[in-house]
This record gives sequence, C-alpha cells and structure tokens, in this order.
Amino acid sequence: FETTGLSPAQGDRATEIAAVILEGGRVVDRYQSLMNAGVRVPAHIEALTGISNAMLREAPPAADVMRAVADFVGDSPLVAHNAAFDMRFLQLKEDSTGVVFRQPVLDTLLLSGVLHANQDSHQLDHIAERLGVVIAGRHNALGDACATAEVFLRMLPLLAQMGIVTLRQALDASEKS
Repeated sequence: FETTGLSPAQGDRATEIAAVILEGGRVVDRYQSLMNAGVRVPAHIEALTGISNAMLREAPPAADVMRAVADFVGDSPLVAHNAAFDMRFLQLKEDSTGVVFRQPVLDTLLLSGVLHANQDSHQLDHIAERLGVVIAGRHNALGDACATAEVFLRMLPLLAQMGIVTLRQALDASEKS
C-alpha cells in the first residue's frame, strides 16, 4: 500500500496497492492500481510517493480496486511487510467493499525478528540490505511489493535452516517473535 498517512482509524486512506504472485521461487504475475481515496493527499506524502491528488481523481474507486485485488490473490496466503498496517486498511474497508481477506498472512517484519533477533531494525530497507535485495521504486506500491517478495524468497532457506518449513510453522514462529 501507499497511503495518505499512518492512521487509518483517523481517516488516512490507501491511495495505491500492488500485489505479486510467487510461484516456483519467482514472481509470475503482478497487479498495481492507484485508487481514489476520497481524501486529499498531504503535500509531504505526495513528495514521498509521487502520488498527487490529480492522479487520484482519475483513479478507480477503492471498492473496485479492493475487489480486483481479492480476485487477483484468490485464497492464496498473503505475505506483507508490517502486515498489521496493511491489514488494518483492508479491514476498515470490509463493510463498504464487501471484501474480506481471511487467508493466512505472513509478515516479513516478524519473520525478520525470527531470523535476525539481534538486529535493531526490521524496517524493509534494513532487511533488504541484510539479505542483498535491491529495492527499485521505494514508496511505490509495486516496488515495495516486489522487494517484499524478494525478501521473503531470500528468507525461506534461512527459515528452513531453523526447521521452519511449513506455513503453520512460519506463522507460529512469527507470533512468538
């Protein structure tokens, strides 16, 4: 997601969403869309993301985009960085969109805590650097989604070395981190 701010309960809204499908250790499909948030984008957010109010006026409504994302991901498990943040934006739209994501969600931030418990930072930039992932298009939903996917793929063999080889094991380990 890219958003108008950090507080969805206080009125901040998603302005862009992207998702990638992983199969066989690589990205096989991508989805990206701006969405009309129905609120103004603050100047500092526009400077950070490059998403302007003019761009969003022409964007599809959030409900249409949420339905498209749900169709794109189907019932596949989700992977996100700082997933609680993204999921909160989705949950606040459930009533108005009718879209509910019920599948398991792995969080690369929490998985980083499992793998690198001694590190001070589990921000996406720092995890990517530790794992040798170059982020192209930071603070762009598709760039961040691709970086998160690559970080996750690089985490898998490290998790396996710890005996974490199933989705359930990864979810359990994340909850403990």
